[in-house]
Amino acid sequence: MAATARIGVDIGGTFTDLVLVADDGRRLAKKVASTPDHPEAAVLSGVSALLDAAELKPGDITAVLHGTTVGSNAILQKRGGRIGLLTTRGFRDVLEIGRLRTPDMFDLTWDKPVPLVPRHLRFEVTERIAADGQVVTALAEQELEALCHEFAQARLDTLALCFLNSYCNPEHELRAEEIIRAAVPDLPVTTSVSILPEQREYERTSTTAVNAYVLPVMRDYLIALQEGLRKGGVTAPLFISNSNGGLAPVHVAQKKPVMFISSGRAAGVAGAGHVGRLSDIANLVAFDMGGTTASASLIKDGELTRTTEYEFRDGISTPSRFIKAGGYLMRVPTVDVAEIGNGAGSIAHVDDGGLIHVGPVSAGASPGPACYGAGGDRPTLTDANLVLGYLPDRLAGGSMALSPELAAAAIEEHVAKPAGLTVIQAALGMRAIANSNMSRAIRAVTVERGQDPRDFVLFAFGGAGPNHSCDLARSVGIRKVVLPPEPGVFTASGMLEAAVEYFFIRSFACEPGAIDLAGLRETARSLSAQAEEELRQEGFDADAIHFDFELDMRFAGQDSELQVPVDPFSDDLSVEDLTARFLAMYEDTFGYVSSDGVESVNLRMRAFWPLPGTGERMPEKPGGTAPEPVSRRAVHFEADAAPVLTPVYDRHTVTALVEGPAIFESADTTFTIPPDATAEPDPYGNLVVTFRD
Repeated sequence: MAATARIGVDIGGTFTDLVLVADDGRRLAKKVASTPDHPEAAVLSGVSALLDAAELKPGDITAVLHGTTVGSNAILQKRGGRIGLLTTRGFRDVLEIGRLRTPDMFDLTWDKPVPLVPRHLRFEVTERIAADGQVVTALAEQELEALCHEFAQARLDTLALCFLNSYCNPEHELRAEEIIRAAVPDLPVTTSVSILPEQREYERTSTTAVNAYVLPVMRDYLIALQEGLRKGGVTAPLFISNSNGGLAPVHVAQKKPVMFISSGRAAGVAGAGHVGRLSDIANLVAFDMGGTTASASLIKDGELTRTTEYEFRDGISTPSRFIKAGGYLMRVPTVDVAEIGNGAGSIAHVDDGGLIHVGPVSAGASPGPACYGAGGDRPTLTDANLVLGYLPDRLAGGSMALSPELAAAAIEEHVAKPAGLTVIQAALGMRAIANSNMSRAIRAVTVERGQDPRDFVLFAFGGAGPNHSCDLARSVGIRKVVLPPEPGVFTASGMLEAAVEYFFIRSFACEPGAIDLAGLRETARSLSAQAEEELRQEGFDADAIHFDFELDMRFAGQDSELQVPVDPFSDDLSVEDLTARFLAMYEDTFGYVSSDGVESVNLRMRAFWPLPGTGERMPEKPGGTAPEPVSRRAVHFEADAAPVLTPVYDRHTVTALVEGPAIFESADTTFTIPPDATAEPDPYGNLVVTFRD
């Protein structure tokens, strides 16, 4: 019987990573240069190369699991569709008003993000539904029909539709959608009730607008990818990694792209959680560094840290539970990740005051760092690492040659001379500044969450993450670093362990002390029935679906909630138990609790099931003696010290403890441990780096 396989794909700013896992146990990885103008091209060429290497046919593929930055890049680069917004009369400026706050009250230079929908493309229609769902003013259908002509004349690519209080009565929104689709059939319409049927007008409007904004770009990309796979003979289903670390069928991503803005990045965190559970490491900081960005996320007591709100912004993007109003808000299930615009391709420059900066602008895959010799002449972090000895003269399994001479020339011209430094001093400064920038992401998910980073292990992955992991760990007091077997393609690997999931939400408002358990069970049954029916219509086996629930709870008078896991059908469920769990979660999150009453707001449900073929890796007992180094290379570890001649090891031959300093090379990444550290493999193929006292 012919072997079958699954392929995980993650597109980064510089490289596209692919991992193939066959049912006969074979595992192959591939890195190809990303193609920013046509991102599907890199995916298709990588899939073809993997199939050739595995000696498989396109029809042997059973699933393609894909993470993409297309959605986030559309927002970052302002390349989304020409978007309009239709809302209730009097609420045209909800996006402009936002939350009436700034992310930092002491930052006088902060500029408010420009709304994704310009004011002249925000339209109002007469209608009104009260907060209890009663119709106050009927929808003015003739008025709406006249507006449809304006939509056509404005040449909109996409339309966001969000009416006041539609979450508790969607009648007007659904009728308006029907009228618009009949009048302007080629105009994609995103309704708030299909994306976020819950209270809060700004949050709902913003989430709907983001979905509409990225929809044309994401839809066109996914259609091109599907067509390319089919032309290549791959007819297997395509699943897209969502922001929560799970997967969804491609047609869901085409309709609800706001759920996939953090696509791929969350899969890496989910994969880190999986490895942590296998290795019995409960507390991890998952650190991912690629060519364009670096991100960090907290895994505590074996559980991924998740939230329902995220703000996409320049600088550092974080869940908006803690820092609000700094970017484009999306109220969707997401892994709690802090991201910063520093990666291996981040460009360095010297400002008018003589200070060195690294990022957030990246050289990307084209033209790339100066050392690529592909036309880039600006110095990047990759150039600095090459000059300092942290990188070899070839990357990506030897397929990409690097030029130390070009790297040194770029650093000298754009950093060393303007700053009055030698090339080595400038390169060390670039690396130190980048490390300082990236440590902000780690502190954002630890110290700023009330967590002591010294209680955690740093789990580093991404093509560049391991090479900076030791410096970052020491900067925040972490004493141990874990590096997976294939860190450079780890995010693509993480998708192979993810489950397919759908999300459902229903308003469930109960006043303090009056949470209705019977009503909670009935709402849960209704959501379960809705999920089973929808998924059965899409061809999924309802008997294989699992459900878990969360109840949004808060103190009376508060405006934000915490999601408390709950089993609505448990015989032991009580209001007292729910309240106690909420209080414990609140204290762990914010460091204190209030004496106010506790109320509920929404019931959330996740329907999920694993794809066939997912499973745990079997441990292998490490042992033996340290291998002989394959070469030696001078590495500059400190500013005022001579370079250290450092042994270079083939990462996959290391079966015993190695004393630092040492360099480990593999096809997907290269990393260095300092003189005061040791590296030792664990039973799962991870390298565990420990700092000496």
